Amino acid sequence: MVILHVKKIIVVLIGAVLNAIAMNFFLIPANVYASGFTGTAQLLSSIFGGYISTGILLFILNIPVTILGWFKVGKSFTIYSFFSVLSMSIFLEVIPIIGVSQDILLNAVFGGVIAAVGVGLTLKWGASTGGMDIIAMVLSRMNDKPVGTYFFTLNSIIIISAGYLYGWEKALYTLVALYASTRVIDAIHTRHEKLTAMIITKKADELKQAIYSKLVRGITTVPAKGAFTNENKELMIIVITRYELFELEQIIKEVDPKAFTNIVQTAGIFGFFRRD
Repeated sequence: MVILHVKKIIVVLIGAVLNAIAMNFFLIPANVYASGFTGTAQLLSSIFGGYISTGILLFILNIPVTILGWFKVGKSFTIYSFFSVLSMSIFLEVIPIIGVSQDILLNAVFGGVIAAVGVGLTLKWGASTGGMDIIAMVLSRMNDKPVGTYFFTLNSIIIISAGYLYGWEKALYTLVALYASTRVIDAIHTRHEKLTAMIITKKADELKQAIYSKLVRGITTVPAKGAFTNENKELMIIVITRYELFELEQIIKEVDPKAFTNIVQTAGIFGFFRRD
């Protein structure tokens, strides 16, 4: 368990460094904006004429969100997410702002891709880069409505503001950066809001109790039998959010490492998928 936490801290630090490099080497020099709270901090810094840096504003914006996450999401997830934000804020201050290229398109693509690698790795290891990710977690715990609307709204504000302040060409390049980052995050982790896990196991009772102790999700079980071995097993079906994927993986590895799990994209659901 200690080794897992150490690995997680290292991955979060790597993600923070990659995000800071993407910002200070590519996006900030080109006035191309990132997504979510990072882009919001970048935009506010531009509005203030650079007197308040992006790193400091990112940290300030995440303080109320971290408090919300602490009470509504969970201490472990929130601590790692806050550590990610704190690390990124520090790296944004330490790493100098250097324009690597004069080509805005190259800045948009490379900035979006490098930032996405950092975000994807962080998400894959059960943390987040704070901001909208924590808000999405809170919303997913409170109701079953899609959170993509909130991401879209915030990013739309960033894009429109960028266009208004620096010309619509900058807004279009911001869209390129957002598209590149989304595609890379899809490849590394997932941006799908809902996922369905189908778990075939011989330890269904132990696995159910372990999942119920960590996740507030309903589980459907179906009798199953191995075609080759004729062993009796159970198929457990559970719908989760993308933020709960890492935690579910850890539970399965601890309770039944031999379980077979298939994770598939869920296009939509009807009714509640929480445990009542």
